[in-house]
Amino acid sequence: MQTKTRKLLLVQVAALGWDFLQQQAEPESSLRWSPLDPVFPAVTCTVQASLRTALPPSRHGMIANGLYLRNLRKPMFWEQSSALVDGERIWQRYRDQGHTVGMMFWQQSLGEDVDLLLSPKPIHTHSGRLIQDCYTQPHDLYAEICAGLGRRFNLMRYWGPLASHVVGEWIVDATVWVMRSEGHAPDLLCTYLPSLDYDLQRHGPDSRQARTARMATLQQIQQLKQAAEQNGYDIVVVGDYAIESCGQGVGFPNRALHEQGLFTTRIVKGRSYPDFHAARAFAMVDHEVAHVYLQHGTRPDEVAPLLSAIPEVDEVLPGHQQDGLDHAHCGDLVLTAKPGCWFAYPWWDDTVQPPDYASHIDIHNKPGFDPCEIFWGWPPPSVSQNAYRIRGSHGRVGPGRQVAFASTADLGGTPKSQLELAELLKQRLV
Repeated sequence: MQTKTRKLLLVQVAALGWDFLQQQAEPESSLRWSPLDPVFPAVTCTVQASLRTALPPSRHGMIANGLYLRNLRKPMFWEQSSALVDGERIWQRYRDQGHTVGMMFWQQSLGEDVDLLLSPKPIHTHSGRLIQDCYTQPHDLYAEICAGLGRRFNLMRYWGPLASHVVGEWIVDATVWVMRSEGHAPDLLCTYLPSLDYDLQRHGPDSRQARTARMATLQQIQQLKQAAEQNGYDIVVVGDYAIESCGQGVGFPNRALHEQGLFTTRIVKGRSYPDFHAARAFAMVDHEVAHVYLQHGTRPDEVAPLLSAIPEVDEVLPGHQQDGLDHAHCGDLVLTAKPGCWFAYPWWDDTVQPPDYASHIDIHNKPGFDPCEIFWGWPPPSVSQNAYRIRGSHGRVGPGRQVAFASTADLGGTPKSQLELAELLKQRLV
């Protein structure tokens, strides 16, 4: 079936904040940039779920990069099943009309009803080894891309102490390969560019390293734009969140809850592990936002004053009072950090040893996002446990937190927010 309009490349760029982009003396000139308001919380999984459903988190359910499954009493971060995202996709009617859709490197994409899919999917062996691999649909797509590019995807550049803007080079080349492929090029292709994320968190958005990452990312965007033009695609580029400088303080809500006997732990071989079955309260932290879950009859008014007393906490609100966040997955209380602050997951102090995973990259077992994983610890290959090394964070919304947006496509209107952009894309894909 012939498409009535040009194909569309949707590029979601991590940490592409509006204010941060404007620091560039000459922003990439062939695209006209404008600001958008992000959804709350402004974190990857929440934003990507909203972009592909045109729904707030109160409707699609991805209230953070992690979810607390109350029936399992288990927090789970970076799970990849597409079934975790509720709601009709913006491309559903488009596909029903015979068009094709592809997703590359988007979160919660495994099992998505699309025609092309690529997502990192390493194998963790019983011996503790990690076998790098990518999950693809069709099954042999990753092998075809690697053969075409002459190199494989390096997961170590995607997350961890070695992660950097260099990872974007492989993603850009793979995206271009797909657009040029006669057998695979979809009518709508969604890709993700994480190149800015690492050094902005490590060194802050005003750092020399951030400027280098910005230049590299703009060059990668330009490469995607040129390839899109050459292969009959319009391009839409949108940031997910804006990173703010931090260094004013780190909040440890679980430590405060543990000191009051609300966060329960088990000591196993001298190490402290959380007991989510017995805990009366705990915080699932995610950058500048934390979801606090109450159990065993614990009341919000018992816990809120304790959390409000943490110096780095700005607001403590019932989850159902957070605009656009009222969902069964939402915490009973939601914390936001003060400007320049963020929340770390540790509950232990100097009197006990931390759990074994604290010194390793373990994004699925840690009950909160841990940006310390982008620093080496001692001795390598352990990672840092010093939360005070982090210089950039995100999650809050408001003044100075808009993201950048640009498009070569006629969307039939000018969006003011990520949700408005998603709705305009949905209308275009009809």
